[in-house]
Amino acid sequence: MKNFREVAVIAVAALSMVVAGCSKKVAATPPATPAARPAEAAASTPPSRSMERAANQPSEAAPAKSNYPDAATRARIDQLLARIEDAYFDYDQHTLRPDAVKALQGDSSELRDILKDYPNYKLTIEGHCDERGSAEYNMALGEKRAESAKDYLVQVGIPSGQLAVISYGKEKPVCDEHDEGCWQKNRRIHIVANASSN
Repeated sequence: MKNFREVAVIAVAALSMVVAGCSKKVAATPPATPAARPAEAAASTPPSRSMERAANQPSEAAPAKSNYPDAATRARIDQLLARIEDAYFDYDQHTLRPDAVKALQGDSSELRDILKDYPNYKLTIEGHCDERGSAEYNMALGEKRAESAKDYLVQVGIPSGQLAVISYGKEKPVCDEHDEGCWQKNRRIHIVANASSN
């Protein structure tokens, strides 16, 4: 009988182990999270579409930069253009002489630095000739002279799109005498700001 009790106790213990091993495991419920503070809740909430649009639009306090210089900057450009001397050419030539390069060199770097901030502001290089030769020939020669000066200024760094060329041939002389001294003054290029830029 003693053996029977021992067997019964062992059987009950084994049965309770089997029952405990086969029972469904119940998932433990996670502890409740504390309520979020109002500021944290607002930060974790995705922004509405209207708020996103408002954030992507430029502020009214910062106006868009103008493509044209203001009055003070235009005055400085005019000063630089006045200081850049006309470049002069030899008779029947359109290549820049060393003195012409020196004339164009003066203040062209500062001019370049100003113009790069105002891409719509343009300059015109005028080509001029003396009175000798036909009107047609001098128009072509004046344009070649203006193009030579433009090529130099582009090498300095002034954007080509901001430099226009025009030839006046022999139509706008600065000197009316009929001698070499006067003719030399008329064989030139002159740089001006475009009237439409102002």
